Amino acid sequence: MSSFDQELDASGLNCPLPILRAKKTLAGMSGGQVLHIIATDPGSVKDFEAFAKQTGNDLIESKEEGGKFFFLIKKS
Repeated sequence: MSSFDQELDASGLNCPLPILRAKKTLAGMSGGQVLHIIATDPGSVKDFEAFAKQTGNDLIESKEEGGKFFFLIKKS
């Protein structure tokens, strides 16, 4: 696991809530900082890929483990 500056647990939330929470959390972070997101919605994989492209933030990691999805997004 890479290091991160903040963690967002979006478990149990369905689209678009994990993205909205991530957007809000990233807004309060500095450029270069990394946000670790935990989600349970399978749709969040594609959502976070699209979100990173649209916002210019860097999706460093996207993985699934035991029905949970983990993302690392670096704020641009």
